[in-house]
Amino acid sequence: MAAAITPIVMPKWGLSMKEGTINAWLVDTGARITVGLPILDVETDKIANAVEAPDAGTLRRKVAEAGDVLPVKALLGVLAPDEVSDAEIDAYVAGYETPADDEDEDEAGPAYQFVEVDGLRVRYARRGHGAEAVLFLHGFGGDLDNWLFNLDPLADTYTVVALDLPGHGQTTPRLAGTTLAEMAGFVTRFLDAVDIGQAHLVGHSMGGGIAAQLAVDAPQRVLSVALVSPVGFGDEINNGYTEGFVNAQSRRDLKPVIELLFANPDLVSRQMLDDLLRYKRLDGVPEALAALGASLFADGRQREQPGRQLAEAGKRTLMIWGARDQVVPPAHADNAPAGATVTVFDDAGHMSQMEKAGEVNGLLRGHLAG
Repeated sequence: MAAAITPIVMPKWGLSMKEGTINAWLVDTGARITVGLPILDVETDKIANAVEAPDAGTLRRKVAEAGDVLPVKALLGVLAPDEVSDAEIDAYVAGYETPADDEDEDEAGPAYQFVEVDGLRVRYARRGHGAEAVLFLHGFGGDLDNWLFNLDPLADTYTVVALDLPGHGQTTPRLAGTTLAEMAGFVTRFLDAVDIGQAHLVGHSMGGGIAAQLAVDAPQRVLSVALVSPVGFGDEINNGYTEGFVNAQSRRDLKPVIELLFANPDLVSRQMLDDLLRYKRLDGVPEALAALGASLFADGRQREQPGRQLAEAGKRTLMIWGARDQVVPPAHADNAPAGATVTVFDDAGHMSQMEKAGEVNGLLRGHLAG
């Protein structure tokens, strides 16, 4: 009967996650669970998010309690049909051994890799061994960890790659240009450096504008385009975010700026703010961000509009927006190219890939499969 028991385990969100803290259970023991239902909240050093049910069934046992700090893959709870006895569940829980998080490290490779492109040392992550590649491009002030909920769910089918763009994350804090066209050219040379001929592009915010520009400039390198709250599809942008991010010097200054990214401001943790401030204090970063923001978003206007040319590239296109986006107006979704699939989440902000990770991953799977 053990085969009928489904474990709920601590997820691995992001390549560097080792443990998580249980914040709260969202369902009661005995509840009927459907696939994808949020069942408990877990907080990492990056962000808090809901763990979704891996299967349908009845929640028979809560193993973890609020406040517990547990490693990745630790047993949190048990789903099982009613006919499974309590004794069988007791035996399953007692016999469960948390797998070592690094048990497949040799096969997966290191969490992060580095490659030199245009004289810049570029950090990137590469997962999976699929025949087709998916390249993730983050937004202004972000890094590849903006995709921490999205990379691994696609790595079982695709070769998944995400990089820190020039001046961001752990890539050299120097720009490779201040226009979307220049950054798209850099991304093309990055693809050359990591031996990827063609890729599906998934871009968020500024990264969405880069993805659209790359599809226009080098359509032979692009298989499809998926864009989350992208720039490049309208004139307006909230430069209160971009300039606020550049100018913030303290946690007090930065917190209201980062809260603009989310429909739920509680997702902005102290650790998130500390990590961003640490990044902003690196030599060269303030100057790089200021130059990039001034080039792309001065006076609250988007200087470049590759989205208006995207239809000419003839690429299958998915666009995702949060209706509560306070950075790039969700009304810009109306400018999607003809034939694009457009989804707007009522209860998400600028970071749909984090706030609605399960739904976004489902949309990406369908989009990538064509």
